Amino acid sequence: MFIQTETTPNPATLKFLPGRVVMTSGTATFTSPAEAGRSPLAQRLFGVEGVTAVFLGADFITITKDGARDWQPLKPEILGAIMQHFTAGEAVVTADGEAAEESFATEDGEIVAQIKELLDTRVRPAVAQDGGDIIFRGFENGVVLLHMQGSCSGCPSSTATLKMGIENMLRHYVPEVTSVRAVA
Repeated sequence: MFIQTETTPNPATLKFLPGRVVMTSGTATFTSPAEAGRSPLAQRLFGVEGVTAVFLGADFITITKDGARDWQPLKPEILGAIMQHFTAGEAVVTADGEAAEESFATEDGEIVAQIKELLDTRVRPAVAQDGGDIIFRGFENGVVLLHMQGSCSGCPSSTATLKMGIENMLRHYVPEVTSVRAVA
């Protein structure tokens, strides 16, 4: 098994590409070992000292490390854990996570559909290239609420991505959008 790695715009994260499907649908993020109970892969990765978050995408795994640790000693341990997991044939995730709550007024349903379409077709594929994901959480008084995951969470350039990229695009195509804000 050959696992490729890629850097991300966030220096605290690294993207691992195992050359196979990781998640058959959706994504999953774990920010502590306690949250990783439904994912044997995430549990195994949290066993590597210095791992602070695990994000599972369609065909990649984004690992966030403790800021005090260096990638050089961590990377081989993480590669070993990923390889061991997949060669053992274990499940990546054993149960579905809870669906995220979305908040928007019923009368804004058509606007929200346009926003989601733009996010799914133009934003999420680009963000996945950098090892992250952006999830729609709501639309209130012209403000689009988005949750950043994977390498996007805590990335120094995420504010610029939100304001200059996503916000400008959404405002262009959906005039009802006035701004974009990140939420937890």
